[in-house]
Amino acid sequence: MYRRTWSGAGRCLLSFRKRPVPPIDLRPPSMTDVFDAETRSRVMSRIRGKNTGPERLVGSHLHAAGYRFRRCVRSLPGVPDFAIKRTRMTIFVHGCFWHSHAGCRYGVKPKSNQSFWSDKLARAVERDEAALSALRKTGFRVAVEWECLLRDAEKRSSALERLCR
Repeated sequence: MYRRTWSGAGRCLLSFRKRPVPPIDLRPPSMTDVFDAETRSRVMSRIRGKNTGPERLVGSHLHAAGYRFRRCVRSLPGVPDFAIKRTRMTIFVHGCFWHSHAGCRYGVKPKSNQSFWSDKLARAVERDEAALSALRKTGFRVAVEWECLLRDAEKRSSALERLCR
């Protein structure tokens, strides 16, 4: 853009003024998010895949009951959260959202991008069923503990007692 400047002799001179050019965002438009990119990154980085609160709760209860176990045994199908070799038992601690807990208030599918989420969560359920059947074929007993049952103190005690039988 040009601006007018006046010289000492009373003449008008035109000079070029450089303005900073805003950066052009070439990314495709994304869906609306309630967080900015930095906050979303910080929130997502705190989501853990292993050693979550419900897993620690089940592990401490098993340890208090006298069971010795291994965590996240990669040699078993489906990588169970707990494997008790002595009793040939495996325990999965499932999050209600990621494993589509039927009838649970935490297992609700998102309203936005429904085709993506329904496909993704359906694949997770299929993977879970395949892992459970493969473990049963190898002679392991399989228990699945849901996150919602471990949140409520009343349901938690009955669920954890059921594990130790």
